[in-house]
Formats: sequence, structure tokens, C-alpha cells
Amino acid sequence: MEVIITTQDSVTTARLIGRLDTPAAQEVSQAVEPLMAAADGTIVLDCREMTYISSSGLRIFLTLKKAAASKGGKVIVKGISDNIRQVFMMTGFLNLFEIED
Repeated sequence: MEVIITTQDSVTTARLIGRLDTPAAQEVSQAVEPLMAAADGTIVLDCREMTYISSSGLRIFLTLKKAAASKGGKVIVKGISDNIRQVFMMTGFLNLFEIED
């Protein structure tokens, strides 16, 4: 799993590439730590190249969402595949996040 973080203006984007499974979750959690500092702005989780998400990965998304909510920021999830959209639907995450195609 690879995470590429870029910032432009007040928008911080994390590009997630590969499988966000349980073994990768700890590494990804550390990689997205800078997003916690940017949680007062807009965080975009670019999932166009993410092929899988486990419950551990969903927990990372939820942690970022809570951090943003507490600081007045927002999280946008962008480009999820049909498979990941189904996981979001089954877990109720579609209602928690702003989803863009």
C-alpha cells in the first residue's frame, strides 16, 4: 500500500494506492498522520487506485473524519470503485462521508 500526500491551498490530498488491508493499516495509519494536522481544512482521500479496504482501513477513514469534525474541517472520499462502494454501503460509510466520483 502506498500513500502519497500533497497539499494545495487549504486542501490536503492523500492518494491511496493498492490494498488497504489489515497488515497495511498500521503503515497507512502512520503515513496519514500529517492529515490530522490538516484536519481543520479539507482532506481528500483519493481512492481511484485503491483496490480493497478492510475494517482496519475503514477505521482509519473514521478516525480522520472525527479529527476533521472536531477541528471544523471535512473529509471527501473520491473515486471509490464499485467493490469499495459496496463495502461503504454495507457499513453505513456512504452516509458518513461526502463521496465524489
